[in-house]
Amino acid sequence: MGELKFHRRSGHSPAPSARVVDDRRCRQIGRHPLRLPALLLVAALHSTWALALQPVPTAVIADPPPDAKFPARMEAIHVPSGGVQINGVVYVASGQGPHPAFVLFHGLPGNEKNLDLAQAVRRAGWTVVTVNYRGSWGSPGNFRFAQNLEDADATLAFIRSPENARRLSIDVNRIAICGHSMGGWVTAETLAHEPRVLGAAVISAADVGAIGQLDRGAVIALMDNNRESLAGVTGESMADEVMSHGKDWSFKTLAPQLIHRKLLVLYSNDFFKPGSLELIKDVKAAGGTMISEKYVVTDHSWSDHRIALESLIIGWLRGLHGPSGPGIPRRGPMAPKSRARQWNQVPASTRAAAIA
Repeated sequence: MGELKFHRRSGHSPAPSARVVDDRRCRQIGRHPLRLPALLLVAALHSTWALALQPVPTAVIADPPPDAKFPARMEAIHVPSGGVQINGVVYVASGQGPHPAFVLFHGLPGNEKNLDLAQAVRRAGWTVVTVNYRGSWGSPGNFRFAQNLEDADATLAFIRSPENARRLSIDVNRIAICGHSMGGWVTAETLAHEPRVLGAAVISAADVGAIGQLDRGAVIALMDNNRESLAGVTGESMADEVMSHGKDWSFKTLAPQLIHRKLLVLYSNDFFKPGSLELIKDVKAAGGTMISEKYVVTDHSWSDHRIALESLIIGWLRGLHGPSGPGIPRRGPMAPKSRARQWNQVPASTRAAAIA
């Protein structure tokens, strides 16, 4: 569910309740009626301008000074999991380490891998780890949803091993995790049983358990439309797996396990928005006070809000603290004047992308 595709049925008009209300039900502001669409527009503009007013971190729009002694680099990794070695890439941050680590999980099938986010987080001082689950994107084995959770655990074990942590310049006491779409589900499930993880961010997360409670035909169609690059599966086999774990893998079941964990829920105007709202509601209802949230009017892949996405993630990472100190060392926010000068040097088209 990296960028799930649904086919909309044609020929359906909006339900009467969704139509524009008439003048008798309009509110009056001065002498001008404000209709429901206008109210929705105002709300959208408010969200847009709220994003625009947030400072854009330097790491989003500018490269750090090069470090000749400890340069940034990229390393391929092979993570042992389930008897095979899954493929991954590590974006090692520049500067003398060890660095905090940010582990990024992709969705289903993973066409949107958010590698621009990975690069921005690296520029902010984090070493970023990405992997491909078994049976996806060239990793050996057959794809299974349950195995994705095992692969996430294996990835954390891999980067925590003394040899790999030293080689990749990772501070094992400062690890955060993040996932998009199905990867958001993997991230939330992992956070629930990984006490050493500082926190987790989920981006337009897919409630895989809720999907498993839909009509089987609908689930098969959904899986068939989102299994390119996946090995050893059919739409039927994928549907049967998630339906056999519908309740166990749902956000509603998971929420009570997250009440004492730092969790950022970023959600968009897509088909998974209700699941994100349910997760937020259930965590808070269970007594959770460490969850934060942000809604952005964009699509499932955040196609026109990439700079906003990177800014939100990096801003949240700055608030994470572990045994070794703050989440992002050495690269704090710019002073207001410096930030303004940096922002003014960015091309107008890029600035517009951050605001649009």
